[in-house]
Amino acid sequence: MVSPATNEVHVDVEGRTLRLTNLDKVLYPSTGTTKGEVLNYYARISEVLLPHLADRALTRIRWPHGVQGNSFFEKNAPPGTPSWVRTATVATTGSRAASESDVLRFPICDDLATLTWLANLASLELHVHQWRVSRTGKARRPDRLVIDLDPGEPAGLQECCQVALGVREALAERGLASHPVTSGSKGLHLYAALAPSRAGSLDSDGTTALAKTIAEGLQRADPGLVTATMTKSKRSGKVFLDWSQNSGSKTTVSPYSLRGRERPTVATPLSWDEVEAGAEDPLALEQFRFEEVLERVRERGDLFTA
Repeated sequence: MVSPATNEVHVDVEGRTLRLTNLDKVLYPSTGTTKGEVLNYYARISEVLLPHLADRALTRIRWPHGVQGNSFFEKNAPPGTPSWVRTATVATTGSRAASESDVLRFPICDDLATLTWLANLASLELHVHQWRVSRTGKARRPDRLVIDLDPGEPAGLQECCQVALGVREALAERGLASHPVTSGSKGLHLYAALAPSRAGSLDSDGTTALAKTIAEGLQRADPGLVTATMTKSKRSGKVFLDWSQNSGSKTTVSPYSLRGRERPTVATPLSWDEVEAGAEDPLALEQFRFEEVLERVRERGDLFTA
């Protein structure tokens, strides 16, 4: 039911009644993309997105007035969170002993109703940790490792693709198969699932140390192109391998999440063929908009799991 006076619509989503508001509000002024289109994207992509969010504490970045306005990070479930939204009170330090300030009540997005509720709050970006929580809310050991390839100008996506091939090889030498994902911003993310035996033995400190070892090894091998140093002033013209996102308190934007950039780009799973082509040709690969991502998934499914 639509209320024209208040620009509201009440919808049934998997048995939950949700009140959606301001559907015609423009959230991406450069493309005219509205909140209604954002909600539509998240509904249509939910089949492949939700498995990447399942059982993970969810941090959101919200742009209530669109991407040209102010944004804010939100970790705790906000006031007014529906009682049916699953939450988990966990320590974001992961493996370390938690102080009282480390304990937060996160929403967990396991279903379309929760995803729709979050998108209605202008939660454009969905960020998750590299660990999951149990059904009782206990933080598990990390089940994956991630390395963020962040280019410093004038380096760009082509240089990220070139470095990604080296990261893939370094991970493979350690028995880890990797999946490339565009960041939706400037660079790439590489994920490597941890086998159950390794996932049981490595905590967040361990995965961080492993990622740092890989990054520093690649920096030594090609210091003109690769840096593992956090200092931004030392990144110009290089690809920064951010190993720190494996920390128990850090998050990475989820595959298939929108980004709060000028255009409605999406963190998009790739094939390695696309990365190899991007390493050779600067015009072969770019960040994808949400319409393109929907078409890619329709034609090719979830490349992350392929």
